[in-house]
Amino acid sequence: MKIVALDGYTLNPGDLNWAPLKELGSCVIHPRTELEQIVDRARDAEILLTNKIVISADTLARLPKLQYIGVIATGVNVVDLEAAKQHNIVVTNVPGYGTGSVVQMVFALLLEMTQQVGHHAEMVRKGDWVTCPDFSFKDRPLIELAGKTLGVVGYGQIGQQVAKIAKAFGMQVLVQTAHPEKYQQKGEFEFVDIDKLFSDSDIISLNCPLTEKTENLVNTARLARVKQGAILINTGRGQLINEVAVAEALEEGYLGGYATDVLSQEPPDGNNPLFSAPNCLITPHIAWATTEARQRLLDIVVANIAAFQNDAPQNRVA
Repeated sequence: MKIVALDGYTLNPGDLNWAPLKELGSCVIHPRTELEQIVDRARDAEILLTNKIVISADTLARLPKLQYIGVIATGVNVVDLEAAKQHNIVVTNVPGYGTGSVVQMVFALLLEMTQQVGHHAEMVRKGDWVTCPDFSFKDRPLIELAGKTLGVVGYGQIGQQVAKIAKAFGMQVLVQTAHPEKYQQKGEFEFVDIDKLFSDSDIISLNCPLTEKTENLVNTARLARVKQGAILINTGRGQLINEVAVAEALEEGYLGGYATDVLSQEPPDGNNPLFSAPNCLITPHIAWATTEARQRLLDIVVANIAAFQNDAPQNRVA
């Protein structure tokens, strides 16, 4: 079968081995693909792989040979799933490959916001400690996590691990999930609605998927509920928040900090309001991208295709 990968570079910039994928069929791997190139490059493909390239209903109608789309990610909003069903095209994703890496990033962002390690290391390089009259130098408040309340929005694999690690730090944990009945019987954490979570949490971690219900979840009205100085962490999707509203909350000071690995547009527009907002830490969508996580991702992509070829699709979403 002919396999075409539209945007292979992000997954594998050269440090992983494509050989297992190439063993499954005639394989063409494009590092990047522009929207106007999709149909031409995928015209003869029976198997199509995409990470962030959008596969629309119009595109699917122009690819009559296509039998399978493998999303090289967990989120599948890049594929028109209804159109895929209409064309009898199997669509799969890769769940769970980056749980450890994303959870690690949640706490990397949180610890930087509270302990200010990177900032103070830079101050040392600039000579501020050398000229300080005291043995200890700091120019920003430091925050202890023990005893603070962490609100976890979304309780899938990532949210569950975030909650467990927060408990290990001595934090109280509140959880909001669309299906609390699945977890409440364990009694380990308190499950609350979204408004109580925002009003009672010192720190809020967004770990939910992007859906019609969660888009713009963090808006002006919801931010008005937060504790003075609360910190918001986002490793989910940029569209979970209203960036203008968050920037305004930071400017006005009632939101104490925002640390995010994702933005609503990626790569971002240079005029994004968060770029000039105070107490805002932005990393370039790297939570998923450890070498270990990317290797797992590639391994599961290959396994998904092999399962499809054996008439037993796994991780199917359409």
